[in-house]
Amino acid sequence: MRVLVSVTAPEPAIYMDTSQSGQNGRLGQLQERQHQYDPTFTDKVIAATGPNARPRVAQIMPSLVRHLHDFAREVNLTVDEWMSAVQLINESGQMSTDRRNETQLLCDILGLETLVDEITSKLLSSSSGVTPSAILGPFYRHDAPLLPNGSSIVHGLTPSVPWYDQAIADSAFITGRVLTPSGAPIPNAIVDIWHTAPNGLYEQQDPSQPDMNLRGRFQTDADGRYALYALRPVAYPIPDDGPAGKFLKMLDRRPYRPGHIHFIVSADGFRTLTTQVFDDRDEFITKDSVFAVKEELVVRFVARAGDEKARWTLEYDFVLGKEE
Repeated sequence: MRVLVSVTAPEPAIYMDTSQSGQNGRLGQLQERQHQYDPTFTDKVIAATGPNARPRVAQIMPSLVRHLHDFAREVNLTVDEWMSAVQLINESGQMSTDRRNETQLLCDILGLETLVDEITSKLLSSSSGVTPSAILGPFYRHDAPLLPNGSSIVHGLTPSVPWYDQAIADSAFITGRVLTPSGAPIPNAIVDIWHTAPNGLYEQQDPSQPDMNLRGRFQTDADGRYALYALRPVAYPIPDDGPAGKFLKMLDRRPYRPGHIHFIVSADGFRTLTTQVFDDRDEFITKDSVFAVKEELVVRFVARAGDEKARWTLEYDFVLGKEE
């Protein structure tokens, strides 16, 4: 990453006080500060958009340009600071592959993906009571194996595996139904699930794990039920060996995510749900580095008796909204 050069910048602009008292005065000071630079420049950039620009692009770009330009003026952004940000984005793109999306991870730690996910969910959902969405995250893989209900997604687990004992202690049976907002079952829905191993690594991060370990897809039965064996999730740090990790350290933030399980639930005629559920035992529930935890998605595993394959049970239903 490029090292910042020390420069003497103009005094930073005054942030606007959104309280009623003093609001007009501070707004005026901010506008005055901004206009020490060319006050016509932003309008020129916006006006450069041609008449044949895509409608949605033409709609949103003026706002984007104004926010970007106002931000640069407000903080008196220097060339060195701007170039460091460009380099951060470049490095993120260069590091991204079909197994790891570093640019998306950068958006995650800024809370952008969680915010956009919430906006999209509210724009598309016309049904109340549907399961809340959560971010996809950078480690999803397409075409996980389609497995029979009651199968396990835990593969290659032998006593020689370093995390064998924890996997046995956290072995879990996960089941539930996929329902309409009225409570009717949705048969033939696909429940796509993935989570990390007890060492905190997804299988594509860990050469010692079998391909597609701890991933699977399950089809609901006539009662809308799915069932599988998996593991209770563990907290883990997001990868800090790339630009996103460097940025977190610059912000003096911890990289941990609470233990969670990813799901994509889809069915014909219903809006596909991308979400996560979070284990309530986890100390990082209130400190998620990507801000994805929602109260409705915090779950409790209960002790399971009489099943040599699992020591815990989680029952969780998903409610899908109708496709618009």
